[in-house]
Amino acid sequence: MANSKNHNEMSFLDHLEELRWHLIRSTIAVVLIGLVAFIMKDFIFDTVIFGPKKPDFPTYKLFCHLSKMLGFSEAFCSTEPLFRIQSREMAGQFSAHIWTSIWAGFILGFPYILYEMWKFISPGLYSKEKNNARGFIFIASVLFFTGVLFGYYVVAPLSINFLGGYQVSKEVFNDIDLGSYIATVRAAVIACGLVFELPIIIYFLTKIGLVTPEILKKYRKISLVVVLILSAVITPPDVASQIIVAIPILVLYQASIYISAYVVRQETKKNKKNAKSS
Repeated sequence: MANSKNHNEMSFLDHLEELRWHLIRSTIAVVLIGLVAFIMKDFIFDTVIFGPKKPDFPTYKLFCHLSKMLGFSEAFCSTEPLFRIQSREMAGQFSAHIWTSIWAGFILGFPYILYEMWKFISPGLYSKEKNNARGFIFIASVLFFTGVLFGYYVVAPLSINFLGGYQVSKEVFNDIDLGSYIATVRAAVIACGLVFELPIIIYFLTKIGLVTPEILKKYRKISLVVVLILSAVITPPDVASQIIVAIPILVLYQASIYISAYVVRQETKKNKKNAKSS
């Protein structure tokens, strides 16, 4: 109670100062993890970053097996690399090394960033609210890393396989710039990681009254169209790839409706209990 009271009595500048230190500690964590990633250059690039461009990547093996079983095109069964990667700038490889290490620090340090955010927000919550959100860091981290893995093993290979092998003419060779390739992998991984946080976002939006289950149900059809457009943008233009990407997002949206409904029920029970006690 004392800590909550002191937190509530803090001035606006005091809150900014506290937020600054949370951001500083989060930045230090990202930098330290990024430093480790910088040292592990061979593993980060040869195994992780360049993994989705290799013909023996697990996703290609799985899709090749499935395409043979279903009698589809064997586009994923190639045994030769689709393209080469080049660096056209003097500091291109060094710059890519630094920024890739920083993004690796952000991804791997995401649970700690959430922890620092929670430490800043939690003093302003009631005890019951803290108990209800006790698993926030764990659940949000699991959802984020699930999205990261989905982006890395599904979205990135689909995009790389299509875009890297696409040709307007045999006269044009695909020598992909290093920065462009890394940006494609990074976008797929981080975008999916953040999209998979949808249930957490809906939970808090419902808590503050900006979202209700009725609103989510009302705009379900519009959301379906948005999801299909999004999956069409980030995947190759074939129905199978779009469905693969759209299904988990639709599942997350439906789960968010249930979560929103649960929050509303809990709030209704609390209000009724408070009305009886008063």
